[in-house]
Amino acid sequence: MVSSSAPKEVPSDEKWAEDGPPREAKWWYSTFHTVTAMVGAGVLSLPYAMAYLGWGPGTVVMILSWCITLNTMWQMIQLHECVPGVRFDRYKDLGKHVFGPKLGAWIVLPQQLIVQVGCDIVYMVTGGKCLKKFMEIACTNCTRIRQSYWICIFGAIHFFLSQLPNFNAVSGVSLAAAIMSLSYSTIAWVGCVGKGRVPNVSYAYKTTSSVDYMFRVFNALGQVSFAYAGHAVVLEIQATIPSTPEKPSKVPMWKGAVWAYFVNALCYFPVAFIGYWAFGQDVDDNVLVGLERPSWLIAAANLMVVVHVIGSYQVYAMPVFDLMEQKLVKTWNFPPGVLLRFIVRTTYVAFTLFLGVTFPFFGDLLGFFGGFGFAPTSYFLPSIMWLKVKKPRRFSTSWWINWACIFIGVFIMIASTVGGLRNIVADSSSYEFYS
Repeated sequence: MVSSSAPKEVPSDEKWAEDGPPREAKWWYSTFHTVTAMVGAGVLSLPYAMAYLGWGPGTVVMILSWCITLNTMWQMIQLHECVPGVRFDRYKDLGKHVFGPKLGAWIVLPQQLIVQVGCDIVYMVTGGKCLKKFMEIACTNCTRIRQSYWICIFGAIHFFLSQLPNFNAVSGVSLAAAIMSLSYSTIAWVGCVGKGRVPNVSYAYKTTSSVDYMFRVFNALGQVSFAYAGHAVVLEIQATIPSTPEKPSKVPMWKGAVWAYFVNALCYFPVAFIGYWAFGQDVDDNVLVGLERPSWLIAAANLMVVVHVIGSYQVYAMPVFDLMEQKLVKTWNFPPGVLLRFIVRTTYVAFTLFLGVTFPFFGDLLGFFGGFGFAPTSYFLPSIMWLKVKKPRRFSTSWWINWACIFIGVFIMIASTVGGLRNIVADSSSYEFYS
């Protein structure tokens, strides 16, 4: 006989769950949390990726990535409560259930941490760069200061915001970030429409050696995969939604995810296609750079990026905070509370700030390391889990779709890793520490 009580957490984490976040989020919380996690400043580089892929392949890659990751998002939402009476509130918990307690943690956790910690470091750099750009446009007579100082100013904000206890507490920050992501994306493509096509625009493939072009295409695939990194936190977001047998959490979570992907499409496709239409093969890796005027609008867009990455940092950091605090409580018997939260979260923010200041070119490194994290967590790891848990009939439609996602995801993982490594080698002479 099935109990009518709400599903509980994974048994191994039951003690920790007693002090966990309340499950009181609404479906729209999942919408703006997912938008904030997925739609990053990388959207502004999508026209640059299109310049190497071209109209045909670029359009196919953009649409295929959107469809594949929407499917894998649905799979993760369904697997959240695939065992009656149990909720897998963390990616690693689902991995342990599917692959076994030891193997599951080793398969899932490193990839998830690469995405979460890597994105937080990139957001430190991105926030500092956009703050610097905003001030240079808004105050032309002000004394210029080094980018490292702007990264420190941006990082100082997170020493305070990181003390917010859970996802529900950062919902306001996340909502503002989601609105900003839609706003600066709109500025980018509307600005391109207003500017029109540049004189003698060309959509031909860039002139370079065939080997160099192949690596550039690989890197472009990595840029597209970076745009779909939100799966690393989807279970943690769903964990904040209440669930009963009559009203399981997968229903409101999926509703929120669909709306998030609708917003995602409003951001990604117009920026990628209209940006490429306006500038062709000469588009910059940040489409805002090519707009230049009006300066106040470009300054506003940079400030919107700052607000957005503030929220994105927190969304990716929350699961890391939870993991670190859980480990200290269960393994080292630290008493949970404000002091533990202050020590753990301040240390983490300081760590990501230090790496962001030291390696302001971390985005290039992430193209290499991210190949091991972004593609698996978003493109094919959910499909592998689905095949192992649901066991669809061989050669059925579901079976074919999942294997197609796996093969495409593995190819993107290998390609983006190789492209990222080549970029590191090619650009290493231009790297500057503490720039």
